[in-house]
Amino acid sequence: MATFTVPRFTHFGLGCLDELKKINGKKAVIITGGSSMKKGGFIDKTATYLKEAGIESAVFEGVEPDPSIETVARGVEFFNKEEPDLIIGLGGCSAIDAAKAMWVFYEYPEAKFEDITPPFSIKPLRKKARFIAIPSTSGTGTEVTCATVITDRVKGVKYPIVSYEITPDIAIVDGELCVSMPAHVTANTGLDALAHSVEAYVAALASKFTDSLVHESVEMIFESLPIAYADGTNCEARQAMHEASCMAGMAFSNAILGIIHSMAHQLGGMFGIPHGCANAILMPNAIRYNSKVTGKYDRLAKVVGAEGAEGLAVAIEQLREKLNVPATIKDYGIDESVWNEKLDTISANAMADPCTATNPRQPEGNEIKKIFESCYNDVNVDF
Repeated sequence: MATFTVPRFTHFGLGCLDELKKINGKKAVIITGGSSMKKGGFIDKTATYLKEAGIESAVFEGVEPDPSIETVARGVEFFNKEEPDLIIGLGGCSAIDAAKAMWVFYEYPEAKFEDITPPFSIKPLRKKARFIAIPSTSGTGTEVTCATVITDRVKGVKYPIVSYEITPDIAIVDGELCVSMPAHVTANTGLDALAHSVEAYVAALASKFTDSLVHESVEMIFESLPIAYADGTNCEARQAMHEASCMAGMAFSNAILGIIHSMAHQLGGMFGIPHGCANAILMPNAIRYNSKVTGKYDRLAKVVGAEGAEGLAVAIEQLREKLNVPATIKDYGIDESVWNEKLDTISANAMADPCTATNPRQPEGNEIKKIFESCYNDVNVDF
C-alpha cells in the first residue's frame, strides 16, 4: 500500500491571493522574512483580505535565510502572546519553513528540538491552529510538503524535519508574488525545484502519482525558468515556475529525496552556499552515481529532449550555465584548505542525513566523500 498526501486545498493562478477572503478563523499570525513582501504590498494585501473575512492579524517579521533555532523560539513566544488559530507563512521558503517549526512548538510547548528531528516523529497538530502557506519564491515547494529545514548555526548543521503533520492545510500559489524576485534568486530557487523533481523520480517511495508530477514539472522548468530568469516581469513564466515548483514539492513530499539534498544541506550549513546553487552543483554527478542502479533517468531524459542519464546530466549542466550558476564548489569560492579541513565532517553528516536513506543507491565507504571531491574539482563521477 502507498499513500499520497497534499494540502486539502491548493489555489493557483495569478491573483489567487484573494482566496484569503474566504478563509474561516478568528486570529492569524503572518510570518514573513525581509522587506520584499512589505515593499510589494503583499503583507498589507494579506491583512486586508483577512480583515474582509473577519479575521484579525498580527505580523512576525525578520525571518532570516536558512532560519535558525533561535528565530523559531522567538516566533513561538510571539504565538503564545497572540494565540492565533491561523498561522500564515508568507514569503520565501525560509519564512514558511520557520513558521512550520514554530507551529509545532506552539502546539507542543514542552517539546524539545531533538524530539522532532527523527523522521515522522511529530505528534498530531491542529489542536490550536491551521496552517496556510503563501510562497513568493518558486523553489522549495514548501507550501505543499511535509518538510522544513532549520539551521543550528553553532554546529553549522541544517536539520531537515519531516512529518506529514506539517503539510500545510491550504497553499496559495500566486505568481504575482514572484515578480520582484532577483534573477540570481530566480535561478537558484528554480534549480532547487528541478532537484526536487529529479530526486523524487528515483527515490525509494516514488510512484506513478509522483512520476507524473515530475514529468510535467521538469518540462515546465526547462521551458519557463530561462524566461523568468531573463525577464522577471513575465507573469506567465513566473506563474508556470510557481506551479512547477509546487508540483515538484508534491512529488518529493511523497517520494522523499536522496543524496543531492543530504549533501546540499551540508554545503549550506557549513559554507553558506545557497541551497538551490548547492543542488545544481551536485545534481549532475548524483545522477551519474545513481544511474548505476536505476534506468529511470532514461525516461526523464526524453522529457527534456536528451538521451540517457548522461544526456540528462549534461542538459542540467547546460541549463545551469545558462543561468550563470557556479558549476563547482570551488567556483563558488570555497578555499581549498578550508574545504579539505571540513570534508570529512560534511561527508559524515551527509551519510547521517535522513534523505540518504531514500536514495536509490546506498553509499558505501567513502563514496559520499568522493562525490563531494568530484563536485569540488569539476570531475565527472564514474563509479
